[in-house]
Amino acid sequence: MSTEAAHEPAGALQTAAALRDGELEAQELAEQTLTAARDAGAQVGAFAHLLEDLTREQARAVAERLEEARRSGGLEELSAQLPLLGVPLPIKDLTQIAGAPFEAGSAALAGNIATLTDGVAQQILDAGTLTIGKTSTPEFGLPCYTEPATGAPARTPWDLRRTAGGSSGGAAAAVATGVVPLAHGSDGGGSVRIPAACCGIVGLKPSRGVVSPGPYGSEGMGLVTDGILSRSVRDAAAGLDLLAGPRVGDFAPAPRPETSYLEQLDASAARPPQLRIAVLRDPLAASTEVHPAALRGLERALELLRGLGHELTEIPAPFTPEDWTAFMPLWTVGAASIPLSPQQEGEILELTRWLRERGRACSGVELAQAFSGVQSLARRTLETFAPFDVVITPALAEPPAFPADLQLADGGDDFDAQCAFTPWTSTWNMLGTAAIAVPLHRETVDGVELPFGVHLGATRPGAEALLLTLAAQLEAHDPWPLVRSPRTA
Repeated sequence: MSTEAAHEPAGALQTAAALRDGELEAQELAEQTLTAARDAGAQVGAFAHLLEDLTREQARAVAERLEEARRSGGLEELSAQLPLLGVPLPIKDLTQIAGAPFEAGSAALAGNIATLTDGVAQQILDAGTLTIGKTSTPEFGLPCYTEPATGAPARTPWDLRRTAGGSSGGAAAAVATGVVPLAHGSDGGGSVRIPAACCGIVGLKPSRGVVSPGPYGSEGMGLVTDGILSRSVRDAAAGLDLLAGPRVGDFAPAPRPETSYLEQLDASAARPPQLRIAVLRDPLAASTEVHPAALRGLERALELLRGLGHELTEIPAPFTPEDWTAFMPLWTVGAASIPLSPQQEGEILELTRWLRERGRACSGVELAQAFSGVQSLARRTLETFAPFDVVITPALAEPPAFPADLQLADGGDDFDAQCAFTPWTSTWNMLGTAAIAVPLHRETVDGVELPFGVHLGATRPGAEALLLTLAAQLEAHDPWPLVRSPRTA
C-alpha cells in the first residue's frame, strides 16, 4: 500500500477567499464537490444522502451575492458577515433540515423527511455554505463506529477495511478524503473526536453551552454538543465561530466571546501562552491495554510540547472504570427516551435495543442518583485537574478498529468493546469542558500506515481558544498530511 497523500485541496478559509477573489466560481465548486462526493465520498461511505438540488440552488445564490457585492463595493463587508460563504459544509444526519431526509442511521426512520430545520443547521445554512448532503451516522448516533442500518458504512480512507469511527464517521470521512474542507458533527461521548482520530483530521468538541441545541432541542443530560471536523486548526476555529452562540431558553448558556475564535487564535499565534499540561496515560472508561503506537504518538506530542516551553506533569487516573459506570443510566435512559412506535421498536439494531431495555428498567430515583453521581465525579475530577490548563492523552487506545471487533452480537459486549477502544473521550462530555483531537502521529501497523491522534482536554469551561492555540502550535511544528485517497491494504 502506498503511503503518499493525495493532492491537497484548499481548506475552508482558502476556499472562501478564492470565491471572493474570483479565482473560483461557486457553481463550478458545487459540481466538483458533488462529483467527489459520488466518487471518493461513496468509497468511504461519507454520505447518507446527497442534496444536489439544494446545493446547486445555494451555489447560484452565492454567485449572485458575490457578484452584487463586487458591483456595489461591498465585498469586504460581505466577507466580514459571512466568512465561510460558498464553502462546502455538510450536516450530520442526526440534525434536521426541513424537506431533506432525516433517518439517523436507523431502519426505524427509513424514508423519513424532516419537517423542520434544527437551529444549528439553520445557522450553517444562513452562513451561505453549500450543504452537499447529510453525512452518515450510526443508529441514533449511539456507537463509536458508523454502521448505519440505512446505508453504506463509513470507513477511514487510510484503510477501507477499518471504521471511520463514530458517530460523526461520515463527516470525518468526507473531510479526510478532501471531498469537503469542513463538516458539522455532534459529540455525546467522543463522537466528533473519535472519527477525527480514526481518519487523521482535527475534531473539536466545544464546552457545554457554547453551541445552543435550540430552538427545538434541549440540553437534556448535558453530554451532547454540536462540534466541527476539519483538516486544519484555523478552519476548526472558523467552523466553531459559525456554530457558537446562545439562544433564548438555554439552560446553561455560555456567553459569546468578545472576539471570534479565529481572531483569538490568530492573535495568540504571535505570543502563545506557556501552559501547565497534565499527562494522563491511564485509561479511564475501561481497564484496557493501550497500543504502543498510540503511546508513541503521545510521546511525540510531549517532546514537541517540552520544546515549546510548556510545563508537563504526569498524573494518575482521577477515577476508576468502576467509578465511570455512574455514567451508564444517563446513556441508557437517553437511548430509551427516543420516541419510537412498537413497529419501529422491532426495526432497531441490537446495541440500541440493549441500551433501551436498560434505560427503561432504570427508576426515576436511580436516574436522579446517576445525575448526582456524575456531577460529583465531574467535580472531583475537575478539582484534580485544577492545577493544570490542559490534560493530554492518546485519542484512542487502538488504531482505527475493524468493525467486526466493535459491532458485536451481544449489546453488552458491544458496549464494553467501545469503552475499551475509546477510554478517554467521554470524560470531557461528563466534565462539560472543551476537547480536541489532533492527528499528530502516523505509524505502520500490519503493513498499513494508520493515524494515531492525541487528545487535548480543557480543565475549565470556555477554554476553546486556548485549546485551539495549543493545537495550532502542534500543527505548526509537526504538520500532518491533510488528505488521504481511499486505500485498501
